[in-house]
Amino acid sequence: MQGSANLNVMIKAARKAGRSLIKDFAEVENLQVGTKGPGDFVSRADHAAEEIIREELMGARPTYGWLGEESDEVAGKDPTRRWIVDPLDGTTNFLHGMPHWAVSIALEHKGEVTSAVIYDPVKDELFYAEKGAGAWLDGKVRLRVSGRTSLIETVYATGLPWAGNKYLPAALKDLGRLLPVCAGVRRWGAASLDLAYVAAGRYDGYWERGVKPWDIAAGILLVREAGGLVEPIRPETQTLMENGQLISGSAAIFEKFAKIVRSSD
Repeated sequence: MQGSANLNVMIKAARKAGRSLIKDFAEVENLQVGTKGPGDFVSRADHAAEEIIREELMGARPTYGWLGEESDEVAGKDPTRRWIVDPLDGTTNFLHGMPHWAVSIALEHKGEVTSAVIYDPVKDELFYAEKGAGAWLDGKVRLRVSGRTSLIETVYATGLPWAGNKYLPAALKDLGRLLPVCAGVRRWGAASLDLAYVAAGRYDGYWERGVKPWDIAAGILLVREAGGLVEPIRPETQTLMENGQLISGSAAIFEKFAKIVRSSD
């Protein structure tokens, strides 16, 4: 798939940030690490990667707004467009030397994500999508969500809150209802890749509470362009990114899966 000019800028930025992160990952013991809160670490690598991405994106489109995990939100001269960036999704994995983390970049237009890039530098997998043009892996493979219809054959992803987090009781209830009727649940610690894997059919679904816009913005478009569904866990609530809790999956099992998760809420 040949993407738009905006998508090409996003891919360039993601790959450039990925190269910087790979260098730091090779020397993870030497990283200067600070703490933002329980289970939420920030490192020199995050800031360096975000600076690279910001320089590339804002250099190419200086009028767009900006929302990044490691910096203040900036309103653009063009109020209809905004970059949403997580320079290092899976920071805890990164800092523990676990090779499962990603760069996530989304472009929002009038409140809707229209372009998305999720790049896994360790595996050199580039997932991307544009509204109406499908979701792709490395520009060669068109992504499709899983077609499994039997719950007992399905595998899901989620994020499990740390001790004391207000979402922990609901997450434990979810697991209690879902594990007996499926083939397994994975907790790999990178929401962007969880959504990318749903789009690729590797997972049949993903759900989580307490996520941030930069965690999920790109992944939402990937799943939808791959033929999947993404909704708030509570359908009557705000938009997905304001709400911070979502459920996603293939159309084949979404209703069954969503019923289980929503019954815990």
